[in-house]
Amino acid sequence: MLSDSYLLHWSSVHTRRFADYAAGTTSWVVGLSPELAVNLPGEQVVSILRERLGESFSNESIASPQSGKLASSWLANTHTVGVNIRTIGDFWSVVKYALTLPNHIQGVHLLPVWEPGVVGSLYGMASWQLNPEFYSDELYQLFPELRRLEDQLKFVVNVLHGMGKVVGMDVIPHTDRYSEMVLANPDMFEWLRRVDTSIVDHRAWLHEEVQGAITAWLAARGPAMPAYGIVGGLWQLPEADRLKLFFGHPDNFGGRQGRRIDLVDWLYHRGLEPAPATMAPPYRGLVVNPDPSAKTVDKAGRVWRDYMVSAPTEMSRAFGPLTRYKFYARKADNKAWEIDFDQPRTWVWDYFTGHYAEQQAKFGFDFMRGDMSHVQMRPDGVPAVADKYYDPLRAVKKHIAANPDASHFAYFAESFLERPGFMAYGDEVEHLERSEADVTLGNLQSMVPGSDQFWAIIDHYLKVEATTSLTPAWAVITGDKDDPRFDHFHHFGELARVFTGLFLGKLPMYFSLGFEQRDRHLARAENEAYSKLYVFQEKIPDKAVSGPFQWGNNLELFSGWTRLQEFAGGLQGHLGEATILEADVDTSASSAGANLAGVYAERSRGTGAKRVGTRRFFAWFRPSSDGDGAYLFVASFDETPVDASIALPVGFGSADLLFATEVVGHEVLAVEGGVLRVEGLNGGRCYRVANS
Repeated sequence: MLSDSYLLHWSSVHTRRFADYAAGTTSWVVGLSPELAVNLPGEQVVSILRERLGESFSNESIASPQSGKLASSWLANTHTVGVNIRTIGDFWSVVKYALTLPNHIQGVHLLPVWEPGVVGSLYGMASWQLNPEFYSDELYQLFPELRRLEDQLKFVVNVLHGMGKVVGMDVIPHTDRYSEMVLANPDMFEWLRRVDTSIVDHRAWLHEEVQGAITAWLAARGPAMPAYGIVGGLWQLPEADRLKLFFGHPDNFGGRQGRRIDLVDWLYHRGLEPAPATMAPPYRGLVVNPDPSAKTVDKAGRVWRDYMVSAPTEMSRAFGPLTRYKFYARKADNKAWEIDFDQPRTWVWDYFTGHYAEQQAKFGFDFMRGDMSHVQMRPDGVPAVADKYYDPLRAVKKHIAANPDASHFAYFAESFLERPGFMAYGDEVEHLERSEADVTLGNLQSMVPGSDQFWAIIDHYLKVEATTSLTPAWAVITGDKDDPRFDHFHHFGELARVFTGLFLGKLPMYFSLGFEQRDRHLARAENEAYSKLYVFQEKIPDKAVSGPFQWGNNLELFSGWTRLQEFAGGLQGHLGEATILEADVDTSASSAGANLAGVYAERSRGTGAKRVGTRRFFAWFRPSSDGDGAYLFVASFDETPVDASIALPVGFGSADLLFATEVVGHEVLAVEGGVLRVEGLNGGRCYRVANS
């Protein structure tokens, strides 16, 4: 919760700020904190939107800002925020939150919106039904025609389009291990039989035995909806009919869940389990973890075991709550856990791509965030040419973009660009290029700003942007990294990160909702202060939450964020292509006796940092789009100030300070001998450089 001083200030300006937004004078409600925004009365929000968008905004279809484009390259220039809807309550609150986003933050990525499974994980889809947690009673009261959850999400995406935003959905190549998808389509997943701590069977065709067990369960329990009686073979019925037979009407959440739990129990007592999803080479070769701590006993007394990869590498993981679609056949009846990549199981691909295409068409999504995009299981590495069955996430993008109404559909990959062989077989960048990803998340959010690793990653990402079809993101923080374990990534340098993300012009910025007010957490905060802990619904004490998400009280960050967004809004349209400049760092003023330097080497389309010493800064140059002068951007991510000397292109004589994230007086600096000296840099600064 922001301080009383903020609330007092807001009470004196809010009327004018709302009026400016409603009239179109500003692209966002300047100074409105996200925390206040999501708690605005619905009637007030509707009134504001009606004035801004027109009286018919609530009942007319509004095209996406990117609609009609024939390519997806726009995503590489789109700053995006990730929204975990659990932290704000419901779909309608996303619209309220969007009032705080200026035009230059156009992307809104919605974390998974479907019913969750075990431990309530948003990334463990239990069905294709939307998550009932996200229903808004307030929106229903405002618009009674929006009675169904599906209608509410469609309405929200439509309004976001009207507000100038593009909206992304997650595409997830796995589900909850006992999801409705798994139980209604056993042949589309991999199965095993476990007896205590041993896997006694993992035949490629074990799913046929599973189908027999489910058929017997249905006969024993009877259909949930007898009207959908079997005509012909059970497994030849349309999936929708099979689901109604097994679990009941889609709107009966409790009934469906009860029947699904009963079927899981039936399979459990026959030792049949879907194989858990895995990460990182070698991916294959599962064994039961025999450690006593790797055992869970549920409320019904069922004993579950964790799994692990039998010959793991550093990043190998087996995710017990999840199971991956079985996209390919297995060699030799899966005796050695080998995948036959020459034998795609085409009906699984059709199901996977078709269902996500239905979701896109139903709700109007503009891009996808591909979960676990780094997965590349071919031991021989990335092929030189990708066929249509190379990667399932690629297949979803291409399937959706083939629809003329969604030709602009883009792909944001969740991949960390680690070294070859670490997270995937082969090179991740090559894999993502073959997969036709437009942007990838990368791992910059997982670094201490200003550290050696931070600078090395910037260098690498700028090289990737300059030399490949893939654009890494400038990730400030993600919902997965707003976690107590990663507090040290955000103890300083927050505004310098945002400043660089907004103005660098090469790597699109990504951040997650809540960052705008986030406390630094120099000591571990309460669980409710971390958005990551709302991705799940854990009961383990150090991961469990007992109430709503708690916004931070970082007024310094929020005030700086607001100033920065105001400045960016006025400047973004005047900037040309960025060039990274050569720069030297002099820390003698802030660190006695130090003699350190940082060097940036310019290349044809920009580069990254070259390390000399331990303390550096970032400088880049962007010509004015009107041809009159240029803008110089300088950023330091260090905890203490630095002095710097920057070699400018020939012809510039002075630099006029336009903006600084830190408190600094106005200055006009002389360029002497082609070099500009900047002192006491402790954040981001923008100068207008004029001809001599």
